[in-house]
Amino acid sequence: MARPQMRGPGGRRGMMGGKRSKNPKKTLGRLMKYIQKGYGVQFVVVLICILLSAVANVAGSMFLKSLIDDYISPLLLQASPVFTGLLHALMSMAVIYLIGIATTFIYNWLMVGISQGVLKKVRDEMFAHMQKLPIRYFDTHTHGDLMSHFTNDTDTLQQMLSQSVPQMFSSAMTIISVFIGMLVTNVWLTLFVLLGVCVMLKVVKKLGGQSAKYFLEQQKSLGRVNGYIEEMINGQKVIKVFCHEEKCKEQFDELNDELRENAASANTFANILMPIMMNIGNLLYVLVAVVGGALALSGVVGNSITIGVIASFLQLTKSFTQPVTQISQQFNSIVMALAGAERIFELMDEEPEVDNGYVTLVNAKYDKNGELVETPEKTNIWAWKHPHEDGTTTYTQVRGDVRFFDVDFGYNPDKIVLHDITLYAEPGQKVAFVGATGAGKTTITNLINRFYDLADGKIRYDGININKIKKADLRRSLGMVLQDTHLFTGTVMENIRYGRLDATDEECIAAAKLANADEEVEAAAQLANADDFIRRLPDGYDTVIDGDGGSLSQGQCQLLSIARAAVADPPVMILDEATSSIDTRTESIVQAGMDGLMYGRTVFVIAHRLSTIQNADVIMVLQLGHIIERGNHEQLIAEHGKYYQLYTGAFELE
Repeated sequence: MARPQMRGPGGRRGMMGGKRSKNPKKTLGRLMKYIQKGYGVQFVVVLICILLSAVANVAGSMFLKSLIDDYISPLLLQASPVFTGLLHALMSMAVIYLIGIATTFIYNWLMVGISQGVLKKVRDEMFAHMQKLPIRYFDTHTHGDLMSHFTNDTDTLQQMLSQSVPQMFSSAMTIISVFIGMLVTNVWLTLFVLLGVCVMLKVVKKLGGQSAKYFLEQQKSLGRVNGYIEEMINGQKVIKVFCHEEKCKEQFDELNDELRENAASANTFANILMPIMMNIGNLLYVLVAVVGGALALSGVVGNSITIGVIASFLQLTKSFTQPVTQISQQFNSIVMALAGAERIFELMDEEPEVDNGYVTLVNAKYDKNGELVETPEKTNIWAWKHPHEDGTTTYTQVRGDVRFFDVDFGYNPDKIVLHDITLYAEPGQKVAFVGATGAGKTTITNLINRFYDLADGKIRYDGININKIKKADLRRSLGMVLQDTHLFTGTVMENIRYGRLDATDEECIAAAKLANADEEVEAAAQLANADDFIRRLPDGYDTVIDGDGGSLSQGQCQLLSIARAAVADPPVMILDEATSSIDTRTESIVQAGMDGLMYGRTVFVIAHRLSTIQNADVIMVLQLGHIIERGNHEQLIAEHGKYYQLYTGAFELE
């Protein structure tokens, strides 16, 4: 049930593969660059507001000294107290707190916008980079784990950027400003508070370090669970057919237990940290009151400690220990977010698909002098545009001549799956590949598309080494119909147009009818082609398809896939079991229509049903990565070799 590329829990490829940023400071710095580039001005305003909020908080605490010693205490000794000065002082204090409230609201409001903007940019860059990754990357990473980058990992970033980062800056500013205020108020009490804060920092380092380690493991485990769930959902039919439910539950329980253990450990340390810090802060608050009172009564430090000083210092102590507690609280979410950020940057640091090609595919036409020239309009004539070092450009018409020369290839360097493959497909030829599963048939077509690069040998397309052709242009010249169809959420028309985005509705409908067939074939194809069943759908071509074509039969999905390839109108077609999901009666009709579609094109066909390739110009029999026989149907039958055994023994390969 598991993918062959995967390994056991804790050692799976693709979960945390690629480059890793083990340095949290580097990861945080990389995140801050997103803020600096896109939201530098807003972030400066945020910092100013945080500073004003912290200063207002300290000013309010220090004002208590003046309020008690200069206003309240003298009033207690007056027979007829006048409260005007006290009211002015209280109004001043109210203004200070209002400034603190306003600036706190502003920086929190701005940080929400900044965080969402940064997350959008991160997701955009991550998705754009994912499109540049080679097929090999997706073959070795589970889809669920990749999805986790866009969901769980970015969610942790959102929490950090919108709440934790401003809270950390606010706490840091508060600690600095409060420390200055404490020094101004009383040096001796400040030294005593610093002693208590050292104890708090020691606790944060010890518990926070343990919490960080388990939060990182939690993110990894979450990715593994998501990957497994996605894989099992896609394979539900297979699971039920083979009664594999109990085994799946056991495997899921193992991964889920791993996630539970890591999450429990991480949150245990995270949850006990806050109460411990709060209690240490409360204890320090009481000790400051005791020590301050003792110093005032003893007169050891003179008359510098008054009731107002003690009241003000108690408030400053609370303001000093509270940010330390808040930092310890936010530390956990920051650690978890940085763990998610590391996974995101791993994906973004993966090496993109290398493309050193410079030959491009263009529409062309012949001018009045018989010269092939480039043209913007669609002419049904394709040409390779080949720029030269001297600044000149030559055009070569695409004929569909594909040749392999001594090609060796392995998905892993230590295991070669294709050995010394030499073959040619002349323009307009239909070349079929036959062989047991794992013989190398699909691998050959993957190499034509340059989904993978060769270990040795060359592939030439119209005499051009395919390494010199830009990958996008190479793949645009190749139409593919795969055994496993994939339809996207959208209308039937949109799914057909996926083959060529500038195709008109008429061209899409013609492709659905396989209209390139001759009149006799087209008349037969009308009985059971894509257009026939599409028009019977509730909204015809405007019918919305959901869930990868879940409302359609497998054969209908395959017909749409064929129509999508037909509308692309490529010079070369690759059919990988294109009719495997269609019943034999429909197959004969569609096959006839596809013969018309393939007319004049070079076609590579991979087929298990030998009945579908009898009219191929060349049939190549593969075994363990070697071509052991080649020729047309009659020649291979006459040779009484492997093909003869397959054809006379069974019409379908297992």
